[in-house]
Order: sequence, then C-alpha cells, then structure tokens
Amino acid sequence: MGLFNAINNQYNYLNRYKEIISVLLKYGFEDLVAYLETEKKFKFLQKLLPKKVITDATKLSRWEKMRLVCEELGPTYVKFGQIMSSRIDLLPQELITELEKLQDGVPPESSEVAIAIVEKELNGKINDLFASFDSKPFASASLSQVHKATLKTGEQVVLKIQRPNIEEKIKSDIKVMLYMAEIIMERVPSVKHIDPIGLIKNFETSILKELDFIRESINVQRFKNNFTQKETDRKYIHSPEVYQEFTTEKVLTLEFIDGVKISNFHKISELGLDRKVLARRLAVSYFKQVFEHGFFHADPHPGNLLAMKNNVLGYLDYGMMGNIMENDIKQFGALFTAVHSMEVKKIIRSLEELSSTTVIKNYRELESDLHEFVHSFSLETTHSNEISSILIELKDIVIKHNIAVPTHFFLLAKSMVSFEGVVKSLDPTLDLEKLVKPYLIKALSPNLNPLSIGKKVFNSAYEIGSYLEELPRDLKKAMRKINAGEIKVDLKHSGIDPFVHTLNRISKRIVQAILISGLIVGSSLLIVAKTPPFWKGTSTLGIIGLVIASLIGLFMLLDMSKGDHDDWKGWKDWNKK
Repeated sequence: MGLFNAINNQYNYLNRYKEIISVLLKYGFEDLVAYLETEKKFKFLQKLLPKKVITDATKLSRWEKMRLVCEELGPTYVKFGQIMSSRIDLLPQELITELEKLQDGVPPESSEVAIAIVEKELNGKINDLFASFDSKPFASASLSQVHKATLKTGEQVVLKIQRPNIEEKIKSDIKVMLYMAEIIMERVPSVKHIDPIGLIKNFETSILKELDFIRESINVQRFKNNFTQKETDRKYIHSPEVYQEFTTEKVLTLEFIDGVKISNFHKISELGLDRKVLARRLAVSYFKQVFEHGFFHADPHPGNLLAMKNNVLGYLDYGMMGNIMENDIKQFGALFTAVHSMEVKKIIRSLEELSSTTVIKNYRELESDLHEFVHSFSLETTHSNEISSILIELKDIVIKHNIAVPTHFFLLAKSMVSFEGVVKSLDPTLDLEKLVKPYLIKALSPNLNPLSIGKKVFNSAYEIGSYLEELPRDLKKAMRKINAGEIKVDLKHSGIDPFVHTLNRISKRIVQAILISGLIVGSSLLIVAKTPPFWKGTSTLGIIGLVIASLIGLFMLLDMSKGDHDDWKGWKDWNKK
C-alpha cells in the first residue's frame, strides 16, 4: 500500500509539473521554461497549444501574464502572489500592482462537503450543533468558504470552513515550487540575491499558519482585547467574538457582524453614517495598532472593513497580521519624526537600530541619498500619502545600501498604502500627519521620560555590578580549563589554501626538473662511457634514461598547460568568494 501511494504521489507530482510548464508556455514564458526543461521533456507541449491562445497572451504585459499564471495555477499560486505583493523590497512596483489584483476565484464546495467537514471537526450532527445552518455559502475563497448559522442560544454566527484536502494540495505544490526554484538558482545565478528557495520556504511557513484556524482565532481575540481595554475604543471599533467551542484547526466560528463594505458610499449615505467620522476612526485605530499595540492588521483593504451603526468600524479577516517589537515601535516613531524634522543622522541611527546586524559600507553615500530624500519629501504637494510615502521611498535607499531591516518594515509599508487609500477615499481633507503626531511622541516618550532613563541607568549599573562580581570566578574557571587543556583554538584562514596549493605545485615541478636533469646527465655519461649492453652501438641504459627524462618532461609541460588549479577542488569554492 505504501509503495502504491508513493507511485501515485510521484505521478501527481510529475503531472502537476507538466501542467505548470503548459501554463507558462501558454502565456509566453518560453525563456523560463527553457531553464526548467533540463531534459527538454515538455517541448512538444508548445506545439499542442492553440495558436489563438498564445497570440492573445502576447497582447498582455509581462506583469499581467504573471498574474494570470498565478490565477490559472490555483490556490497555492494565488496565495503566493498575494503574499509576494507585500515584498516591495524585492519586486518591481508594476508586478506588485498586478499581484494585488489577484482574486480567489474558486467555486465553493457543495453544501454536503462543507457540512461533512463541520460534523467531523465538531464531532456532532449539524442539526444538533446549530439551530439553523445556511447551506449556501455567502463568501468563497481559495482556502475556505463562509456559511451563516444560528447557535442554539440564538446568536448569529459565521463558519469559516476549510476546503477538503487543501493542506495536502498546497504541500504538493510547494514541493514542485521548491524543485523549480532549485533549478532556476542553479541555471540563473542572477536570481540568487532574491533567494527564491528561502522565499518559498517562508511562504510555506506563512500559508500553513493561515491554514490553522486556531491561530487565526487567537489573532482575533488579541486584536479584540487590544480595543476593549478602554471604553472609548470599544465605542468605535468592533472585532467579532470567537466561539471557541465551535472552533478547530479547520472550522472557525465567529460572531456575525452586520455592516456595509466601507467603500459602498451610497449605502453609507443611505444609513446616515458619516464618512469623515469613519475615516478619522479608521486612522486612529490604525495608528494605535502600530504605535501602541505593536500588532496590526496587515491587509486593511475595503473588503475587510465594515461601516456599522453609529459609525462603528468593523474589522474582518485576521489571517494576515503584523507584529512589531517594542524597540522597533520606538525606532519607527524616531524614523518618522527624523524625516519630518529633516535630521539625516537620526534617520541613519534609526535604520541602524532596526537592523542590528548591518554594517554601513558607504556612510557618506547613504548620508547623501537621505539628504536628497528629506529635502524632496519636505515639498508636501508632491505627496498624497504622507506617512506611507516615507516607508515606500526609504525602501529604495534601504535596498540600495543593503540595510537588512526586519520584514515587518515592508509589510507595514504595504499595509499603510492600503490604509491611507481607504482613509483618503472616505475623507480627502483629513490631515494624517497631524493625527499621527501624538502617537509618534508617545512612542518616543519612554526615551525622554526621566523615570525611564533613571530605570535604565539603574538596570545598567546593576548588570555591570553583577558582571564585576562574577568576573573573578569566570577568570578562575577559564584558567583551570586552559591548564587542563580543555580549551582549543581553531584557526582557519580562508586565503591560505590556494597559497599552500601553489607552493605544492612549485615544489613538485622543481623535483621533476631536478629528476629530468639528473636523468639527462646520467644517461649522457652512460652513452659516452659506452656502458654495455648496447643497442645498435649505443648504451641501452643511456637510451632508456633519455626516454624516461623525455616522458617526464612531456607530462610536466602538459600539466603546466592546464593552469594552476585544475586538480584542486577547493578552487571552485574559492572563486565564488
């Protein structure tokens, strides 16, 4: 049985690979297929494709074709494209714009399939679990579909139900993606800086987390808790209640939120809601997420935001959330403040703090680039999205100087673009810069608070005192280990191997030259002395000696013509450095 499954998996794997090649050819990516076809197995597929399909594809831009390839290959590739749309540090803006259009256009599963999953996960019959269950889904995506239901206690809920076998399909697709990435890495060295294998592995981690609805339920609860600590927050932000007893890894049950999509301005006006109030509340809630909570909604597009009664704002879909550490929140605050005050050195200091491992190689050039950036940014009329523009434009400088900022830097930048777009559509007159200032000051206030400074000084003094107290004992331990021979020092010089190799080759050639000279002189003396035995009147031993000397000399010349590194495998690695 195990052998049959292995054969079946391999067949599905190859079949999927062939399907991917066909779709790439359909949209005119022959150059990419040329790299993937190591044995030219699927060349005939191009001939089988209808000419009209290929002709139509040529009318599209390269970026549009990439989006269509993702859509045609299904859920895994759609999700990969959606997640990659946040990597503004790696992809061109034209491609990101196309990837943001990706839609999960997958027909829903039948009601029988959905009900079977719910009953299996919740361990009961659907009629025993719920007072009512709407068999027709009102929303459908690539990974799941959503059904309305009513609990026995009367609460209206929604059930997010995972598609059957979706995890196995995704894992199978990821194996194919990794295989293709390995081929491309090997055959197209220029893509190594993007690290396609690393990207796919990160995607695998991300999408498998998204498939775990218990994790998403924790995100919902965490977000809700952040906005229920204060009475004022509870009045204008609503996050759904999680029903834990009806939630598993594959079924997520949430409170049904009654509202209208925030981009439906006509309906908002009909309900008597105020767009300006909604815009302000959205902005305040977002700044609180970033600068106070350090936990923000990473995909605040209009489909995930609802306008509710009394101008309450409802958030949906907590699958993609961003986390920011407390120190990074301070650095983001310092970064925004330094840009607006045009202090280049403070911007550099914030970037260095965000990237604790980066060594700036050309400080002068970075300073020059940032100086030009802050002066162009000071012309406010050139920017419609003030806050997101800071991160978006800094992104190019960060990439240029290889500053390894954390990934949430780019996730935050993309999230801010979506957020500001929604806010400006609701109220173009809202001054976001003025609104964000109190949060920036609050983010920096721990550094300026005398009590906080005193606490840091006290902690530092305490740690230094602890180190000084432990130092004699640590030195004594180290001395004992040195005396006992337990400490070993391993020295390795990355440039010594080729040098040693060259010395070895020179030594060999000197020995060969001495041996050849000795043979020639010795053989000549044997011939002159007419030492028997003879061959045609000449000393046979002398002739043999000259032949051996000639052969050694010939091999020596052939060896020299090969170059200096033909027989040392280490040269391959050395040349990569």
